[in-house]
Formats: sequence, structure tokens, C-alpha cells
Amino acid sequence: MSEPGAAAATAAPVEKTEAQLRKEKEREEKKKAKLAKFEEKKKAQADKAAAAAGSEKKAEKKSKKPAKEKETIEYTADTAPGSKKDVSNSMPSSYSPKYVEAAWYSWWEKEGFFKPEYRHSGMAPRRGKFVIPIPPPNVTGSLHLGHALTNAIEDCLVRWHRMRGDETLWNPGCDHAGIATQVVVEKKLKRERNLTRHDIGREEFVKEVWKWKNEKGDRIYNQQKAMGCALDWDRACFTMDPKLSTAVKETFVRLHDDGTIYRSKRLVNWSTRLKSAIADIEVDKVELPGRTLLSVPGYEQKIEFGVIVSFAYRIHEGEGEIVVATTRIETMLGDTAVAVHPKDERYKHLHGKSVWHPFRKTTIPIVTDDFVEMDFGTGAVKITPAHDPNDYDVGHRHDLPFLTMLTDDGLITDIVEEFKGMPRFDARTSVLEALKKEGLYRETKDHPMVVPVCSRSKDIVEPLIKPQWFVKCDEMASNAVNAVKSGELRLVPKMHEKTWFGWLENSRDWCISRQLWWGHRIPAYFVTFKDASKPSGEDTDGSFWVSGRNEEEALQRAAAKFNVAADQIILTQDEDVLDTWFSSAIFPFSIFGWPEKTADVESFYPNSLLETGHDILFFWVARMVFFGTKLMGKLPFPEVYLHAMVRDAHGRKMSKSLGNVIDPLDVIHGITLEQLHEQLRSGNLDPKEVERAIKGQKEDYPSGIPECGTDALRFALCAYTAQGRDINLDVNRVVGYRHFCNKLWNACKFAQMSLGDGYQPPAEDTVHLSGDRSHMEAHMDRWILSRLTFAVDEVNTGFEKYDFPTATTACYNFWLYDLCDVYLEAIKPVVNSDDEAAKTASRNVLYTCLDNGLRLLAPFMPFLTEELFQRLPKRSDSIPPSIAVCPFPENLGYRDEVLERDVQTVQDVIHSLRSMRSEYLTPKDRPQAFVTCSTEEIATTTRTFTQQLCVLGGVKEMTVLRGEAAPAGCAMISLSDKLQVHVLVKGLIDVSKEISKQEGKLQRLHEQIQKLNKDMARPDYDTKVPEKVRQSNSSKMDQTQQEIAAMEKAIASLKLME
Repeated sequence: MSEPGAAAATAAPVEKTEAQLRKEKEREEKKKAKLAKFEEKKKAQADKAAAAAGSEKKAEKKSKKPAKEKETIEYTADTAPGSKKDVSNSMPSSYSPKYVEAAWYSWWEKEGFFKPEYRHSGMAPRRGKFVIPIPPPNVTGSLHLGHALTNAIEDCLVRWHRMRGDETLWNPGCDHAGIATQVVVEKKLKRERNLTRHDIGREEFVKEVWKWKNEKGDRIYNQQKAMGCALDWDRACFTMDPKLSTAVKETFVRLHDDGTIYRSKRLVNWSTRLKSAIADIEVDKVELPGRTLLSVPGYEQKIEFGVIVSFAYRIHEGEGEIVVATTRIETMLGDTAVAVHPKDERYKHLHGKSVWHPFRKTTIPIVTDDFVEMDFGTGAVKITPAHDPNDYDVGHRHDLPFLTMLTDDGLITDIVEEFKGMPRFDARTSVLEALKKEGLYRETKDHPMVVPVCSRSKDIVEPLIKPQWFVKCDEMASNAVNAVKSGELRLVPKMHEKTWFGWLENSRDWCISRQLWWGHRIPAYFVTFKDASKPSGEDTDGSFWVSGRNEEEALQRAAAKFNVAADQIILTQDEDVLDTWFSSAIFPFSIFGWPEKTADVESFYPNSLLETGHDILFFWVARMVFFGTKLMGKLPFPEVYLHAMVRDAHGRKMSKSLGNVIDPLDVIHGITLEQLHEQLRSGNLDPKEVERAIKGQKEDYPSGIPECGTDALRFALCAYTAQGRDINLDVNRVVGYRHFCNKLWNACKFAQMSLGDGYQPPAEDTVHLSGDRSHMEAHMDRWILSRLTFAVDEVNTGFEKYDFPTATTACYNFWLYDLCDVYLEAIKPVVNSDDEAAKTASRNVLYTCLDNGLRLLAPFMPFLTEELFQRLPKRSDSIPPSIAVCPFPENLGYRDEVLERDVQTVQDVIHSLRSMRSEYLTPKDRPQAFVTCSTEEIATTTRTFTQQLCVLGGVKEMTVLRGEAAPAGCAMISLSDKLQVHVLVKGLIDVSKEISKQEGKLQRLHEQIQKLNKDMARPDYDTKVPEKVRQSNSSKMDQTQQEIAAMEKAIASLKLME
């Protein structure tokens, strides 16, 4: 039998239809086309890969060539420290901060220019005194850009006052920074020797701190010298120096004697990590929107915050319950009452009753108090007097027990045996579970709250009741309020007055005890008696404490107070130290040797000004006002200037964990990105924070920070100080002022060539304009002197009003726009002419501008101005040796506002000429130009300055037309309805090609407008798009529309030439 397939195989082939054959052919052609396309694509990829490989080889070959590094110019002369810098050599080719800043500071210091006693016959006549204490930085570390802002502002003010003739003193100093320093040294001790302070004892530990301070403490002073700070270093003070320590003891004893300082058991901010009370300023208020898990030192797991827990207390000897709520459920262990509002109808039947505490197995009363908010929660509030500020006040009003449920190190006390010894946040969970077990738990809800965090230890701060020393503040606060209201004390900016009044009118007494070893040990002694029959007091009883400047004095005081023989008394000095702010509060007079009646106290107290950041308005400024008025009978200063806080370019607070805390020396000298990273790695940051900070540095400083120099940094910081609350500092702007320094350098180099080698300025500084002054240059000489006068007036006004941006802008505009861009260009024909009288006049004017212009800048840029000043010829031998002690310019009297207006018109014409030349012509083209004027006044002005218009406008010839039209073939810009500027471009450009090009640009601009309109027309645009983006879009829209209007005018002008 045959296989089925065999028959099929031998069967005759079936013929295909024409349609089938056509389809097969189409499929075959498609297949071939697809294959050809694939091969073409394959070839293109191969070509691309080959090209890339070639590029890599080229790049590799190129990379093998060493990059040509920019040469760093340095000062190499053999100048001994304190000797004057050698400026006899020629100026280097370009500005170099390293070169310019070398050698000057040690000479200034040795010559005594920064001392109030310094005098020179060439200085400005004595006016008065200007005394300012430096806000003493903490000895713990180095300065950051916030400190640099403080130093820059204060140094500018000090230099300005000195140059004006004031007897000037800026007193340096450093703060011992109790908590911060102790923490640093404790960490060092643990890291290097695996010891705690308790292992070595108090005396040895204090020796370790002093050793650390002596090794590291000069870093801040060196930074300030690098910043050019004109401080009187012979008067430098450290708050733990014997002189200041004596003043601290004297202050305590005097205020204890009159009852201003007293001992009491009160609620304080307690850091369980530091085991110390801390100041309000050392508590960071962390705002939480709701449930949040936070890391807490000493706990492996994160702790829940931002929730409020409701639970019930059962009514004792009755039915029902009362529900209360708390964000700190563990504190219910110390509850001693439940409070309701006396007018709350829901609870009137419970007045006078009590509830049952489920864990202490006792009753606690229900009290009525107006502080309760009836409409918040259930209208009932748990009261824990020993652990909450509001509850503390309620406890006193109702004579409630104050039960402490936390130990100093954050463990539960024996208040409830079940929870005894449990860490507080472990107890939080356990108490909650116990309440559930008792059937008293009701609910947990998200709750926005503020968590107090210790800025030093990052621990959660607890309110605890402690026997401490306090300063009574009510009377002193009232006097401080009245001082501002009466105008006796002025706060600048004025907006801070509201904060001042709000805080002082509600101020509490100041806790000054700190449970530390580093600091001023409190000069108070607890008295006990050897005679056991004599009653002894409690540690909390202030009547059994005496104070003394030393132990011997305290013993005599105790003997007199208790009428007991001195040899029968036992004194025990308080182990605590004083809050760091206590010694800072007397800084304005302790630095001068008070309580001794020294010559410095007589001469320099009160100070003239206090300048600082607004963040320490109360913690330092108010307390200086308190103690100055109390102890000296006078305000410590009549004015307080509060500068803004420095933030990064994104508006973020400076924080090491963000990687945006910058050492000013890194901006001055420059630093690579890797070096910035290394600073983070070698610090004390958590590894996770280091990675986050490194990421931030990569984003903000991808190429590191270039060398900017001290002068550029100082100028930038002062230029930023608009009188507000925050400064968003962009380091790139500092780089911009570094370029400004280079412009000054080059301008002075050119100016010196213009003056000539043998130039000797007139002995008197009044400029006499001689020669044929009918020419254009005579007007320009008078114009630049007018602009100089304006700049001088603006700078002085800026300093007087603490408006530093006005002063820096005036300096910048005068040097860059008036002197460099206009005057130096305008006098080139004069300097190169044969008119000796005109040359002499212009040289004298130029010298006056350089001399006064440098003096104007000297407070902001001390190094650069000194370098350039020393290279200028001097009017006479009576000129002071340094620009730092030269008279500051004022009341020059050359102002001519009519002339300035005329020259501004000329400048507008020049800008129009340059604009049209740039738009239509090549740099080599020198076309004819015309101005059409509708008034004779404008025509006269432009005719007067024809030469300047040709030179600075880059045109061959300038014709002023009055009542005539400009010839055909001109491009035109209209400055006003009275003045138009024309440039003859016909024959110099391909008109049709130019029109086509401009119309293409116009089309692209219209497309941009359409896209912006589309984006901004979205229904959710105002709600979904960030405000910054919306502002940017609006700005782009305005700019593009202006460009369109200008472009349409240009095209219309071109079409007239066809």
C-alpha cells in the first residue's frame, strides 16, 4: 500500500493565478527593500561607532597634552613680618588676591593703625569716638560665612569712622562657649583615650579644656586677620580670662546682694543627654505637620511624634469618666489634676470632684481654670506641673503637688514601680499598652506639634523642675522696653521693635545655672554648721546660700549673716557653672577692666554701636541692656544694627548636614570639590548626613569654589545686606566681584600710564580746571568730578543709615561705569594730544578720581585699595602712611546735575550707536551717523560732545540735524520723541538678506510667545505651577514682547532701504 505523501509528491503542480503571482512579487520586493534598509541602518551604526572611536582617540590624544594652568602671581619679595610691603616694582599683569593681600596686615598691626590712640598729622580732625565690641564667636571652631558677614559689616563701619576722624576702637574677643566646648573635649577624650570626664575628675578635665583651647583657639583670630579685620589685638579678651572672670564674680555677687539673683526650684529646659539645663537659644523648635518618626540619641528605633493620644480618667466615687489628650502619654504618670474651664457646662457637675489615677492608685482633683480652651478636644486637660510650663503655672495657682516622673538621665523615677528605671520613650509605649489593658485608651490622631530638640546633643528636651539660680528680669525688661520707646535706644531696622516689645513684655526670669564643668563656676556657697544643734537648711532654700568674690569673703559673709564664728561654718561651693550668656551680657564693660575704674572704662563705655545678627536679639542684646543699665547706670550702646541671616543660594539655612556651611577662607583662597568633600568626611557628621552633604556640594559647587580673595568676599557680603531678615548668598556673585577687582586693577594700571612717569599731583586737593576748557574734555572733567561727588555723598549716606548696598552700588557704579567705561575712554585723545594745559588738567582730575575713589572703597576692600594707593604718587609728605588712616572723602562740592543730565543723553546716543553697529555691521566698519533733534537744547548738547560720540560710538562722522531728516539708507533707534539716532548702513549690508534674517528671528520670538501663552492658559496654572516658575514665565513673556517690538522697528527701518 502506498504512503499518502507519495501520491501527493507525484501529483501535477497546481498553476498559480495572476493575482497570486503579483502578490508574491510585491512581497519579494518589500522583503528586498526591508533588507536594504536594514543593511543601510547597520552601515550607519557602524559609521557612527567608527566616528565615536575616532573622537575618543582624538580626545585621548588631546587629553595627553597637559592643560595649561593659569599662572598664580604671588608676592615673593623678602619682606619681614611687620615691615612695609615693597611696591617699587611694576604692577603685575593682572589682579591676583594672593599677591595683593600679602604682607599688608602685619604692617598695619605693627604700625598701630587699628589702635584708638594712633594719630598722624595728615588724618582727619578728631570728631568723637566710635567704639564697638565684636560679638565674641565661640572658641569651639572656625568662622563660617555668617560670621564673615558680621566681620565685614563691622570692619567697614570701623574703617569708615577711623578715616572720618573718630577715635576708633573695635575690641576683639572670644567666648568660652560652655556646652559646645565641653562636648567637643569630651568627644576628643573618648575618641583618643576612651575616657569620660568623670574618669579623670573635674580639675583634670578643666585642664584638658584649657589645653585644647590653647591649641585650637587661635584659628578664629587668624581667620579674622585674613578677613582684614581692623581689631586692636592688644585688647583681645577671652571670657574665661582672669580679667573677665573677676567681672563675672563681681556681677553675680552684686546682683545676689540686691536680690536680682535668687535661688529657686523651677521648671527649666533639661537635656538628658548633657544632664544639664540649657538656654532657650540652644533649643531648636522642630515643627511637625503630623505623625513623624524621629531619631533620638540612645534609642535604636525611631520614636513617634506628631500624634495626640486620648485616654480616660474614671470619676472617683461616681459614675462616668473624663477624657483628656496628650502628645506625651508617658507624662500622665506625673499628673496631679485634671483641669476644666469654670464656665464649661459639660463639667459643672464635676467641680470639686476627683478622678482615679490608674497606676499610682490614688485620686487627683478636678480643678477649674480659665487657661483651658473649651473648644479644644474634650475641653478637659491633664495637669503635670513638674513637666510642662503651662501646667507649672496651673500647679502653683491651685497648690497642686509637683511630682517628678523623670530622672536627670531620662529614666522613669520610682513614681510608679511598674515603670521604674524605664527609658522615657520605652515607657511611652508601655504606658499606652497599660492604658489599653485598663480599658482607658480612647484614640490616637495625627497632631501638628513643635518638638524641642537640643541643638548640641540632638536629644529631645524635657521640662524638669530643678533648684537653680535665676535672674529676676521684670524690672530690667521694663527699662529695656522704655529705652526703645523713648528713643534712647534705637533698633535698626525698626521692624525688630515689635519683636523686642513682644518678648520683653512677656519675659520670664532667666535660669543661669548649667550643670557643666567648663565655665565660670557659680560663686555661691551653701552654708552648714559644725554644731549639729544648729538647724541646717535645704539646698533649695536660698537663705542658706551666700555669695562671695572668693571663699574667704563668702566665709566672712556667712559668719556675719548667721552670727556664727567663721571656724564653725562649712561652705560648699555650687558645682554648677553660669550660663555662657551671663559673661557675654557684661562684655561691653568687662573687656575694659570693670569693676576697676580703668581709663578704658572711662573712655570707651558706653560703646557707640552694637552690630549683630537678629537671631540673638534677646539672648545677648537684651541681656547686655539689662546688665549695662543695672550695673553701670547707662545703656551699653545707643544703637543696635541687626543684620540679616546668611542662607545659601537656595534660601536654605546653613547646615553642615546640607553641605552648605562654607569657611570664608575657602572662598578667599579657593577650594576643590574633593577638598570640600574631605572636610565633611573628617568632621563629626553621621555617615548618612555626610553622603547627603556631599550630594549638596556637588550640586552647588560642581567645580569647587574658585579663588575670590578677601576684598571680593567682603564687598559681596556688604552688597547683600538689604535690611531684611535673610540673605541668600550665591558664591558665584562673589566671583563676579572678583572680576570687579580685576577691572579696578587694570583701570589703575592704565591710569598710571596716562598720568606718566614723572607726574606729581598738586599739593592741594582742590582741582583747578585750566587750559582751553571750551572743548569736550573740559565738560568730561567736570562731569567725572560731579559723578565722584555723587558717589561720595551716596557712600557716606549709606554708612550713616547702615544702608550698605547703597554704598557698594555707588562705589561700583563710579569705578566701573563712570570712570572706566566713560571717562578713561573720553580722555584718551586729550592724553595723546599736544595741549599741555588740557593734559595737565585732565591728569589732575584723573588723579583726584583715583585718590578719592580708592578711599571710598577702602572700608570695603582694604587690601586692594592699600596696594593701589601705595603705588600712587603723593601730594605731599604729610599724607598718612596708609590709606586706612587717610581722611575719608566728603563734601567735595563738584556736583553739576545739569551736566550729568546732558552727558546721560550723550551716553544714550553712544549706546544706540554701538547697538546698531553690533546689529548690522562688522567691528571694522566706521559708518556715518546722524542725530535728529527737535529742540535746540538737545542739539547744542550733542554738538558739544560730537568728538566723544565719534570716539566712543565707533563712527567716522557725526552730524547733528535740527529740523532735517536723516538721509535714506539709515538704521534708526528712537530715544525719545525729541531725539533719534541714525547710522548709515546702505551699501554696507545686504538689505534683503538682513530683513530675511531678522524676520526669522521675529518668527521664533512669536513661537516663544505662543508657547508661553499656552502654558499660562492652563486652568490649574495658578494652583499647580510653583510661584518661582510663574514669575520666571511672566518675566520671559515681558522680555520676549519687548524683543518683538524692537525687532519690528528694526525690520521696518530696513524695509525703507529697499
